[in-house]
Amino acid sequence: MELGTFAIQVLNSVQYGLLLFLIASGLTLIFGIMGIINLAHGSFYMIGAYLAWSLVGRLGSLWLAIPAGIVLSVAIGALLEWMLIARLYRRDHLYQVLLTYGLILILEELRSVAFGDDVHGVAVPAALAASLPLTDTLSYPVYRLWISGVCVVLALGMYWLIARTRLGMTIRAGASNREMVSSLGINIGLVYRLVFALGVALAAFAGMIAAPVSSVFPGMGNQVLIVCFVVVVIGGIGSVKGALVGALLIGFVDTFGKVAEVSVAGVRLLPDLAGMSIYVLMAVVLLWRPEGIFGRRLK
Repeated sequence: MELGTFAIQVLNSVQYGLLLFLIASGLTLIFGIMGIINLAHGSFYMIGAYLAWSLVGRLGSLWLAIPAGIVLSVAIGALLEWMLIARLYRRDHLYQVLLTYGLILILEELRSVAFGDDVHGVAVPAALAASLPLTDTLSYPVYRLWISGVCVVLALGMYWLIARTRLGMTIRAGASNREMVSSLGINIGLVYRLVFALGVALAAFAGMIAAPVSSVFPGMGNQVLIVCFVVVVIGGIGSVKGALVGALLIGFVDTFGKVAEVSVAGVRLLPDLAGMSIYVLMAVVLLWRPEGIFGRRLK
């Protein structure tokens, strides 16, 4: 592999991994802190992409569409938590799986009614439409670098929120002992509503910024959901830092697995088996640390 091609694949790996982190961080917050198995999380990624396409058509700019989409996604998340998710906190996980799976079907049907079933595209903003030359013949899109930069900023912001603020302290305390936090006079229901809305907004925002580099199509959230659960399992349930490390590992394994050339007895193993690579990685991590890389050890 030539140096220029290698550099492009590294950048692609980082960008894909950071985008996965943005989606999976919301999932690990909801799953790890609230204890909710949210199978509909990928649908919020799809909603974000469709909101970007729809709002760009109405507002004429992705820079206006993103803030409007974030406000709408936060409202959607808070409404769903109030109407549905709040009923699940003391229920068995089977109820969570059934309800959130039903939510997938409902959101898919609403998407079909509101936006149709066609495949759409979102234009890259003119300010980020350029490419940076890497060699005489190879270049890399500025917009993909911008995605990586935004994801890094959000990762630092999430660390500050959870580790350095009073709200983050309350969230962590609520995850450890909900009843004790409630007895101190803190409205833990409102805190959980904010956490769920934040998780939905992160997934939707990922869909919005990913829309210009990928097609907007029905069912796109289902593809990313399984990968995000793999990220959460590898990194450790409830660990945002683990989600970041797990997402980057998957980004590199998946990207290089699709371009690597490995043959045994004349039979190409990669990239023909690249789709298995992330699950092999998960199996290896779980054999080493069943609780995930940064998960809490079970006593």
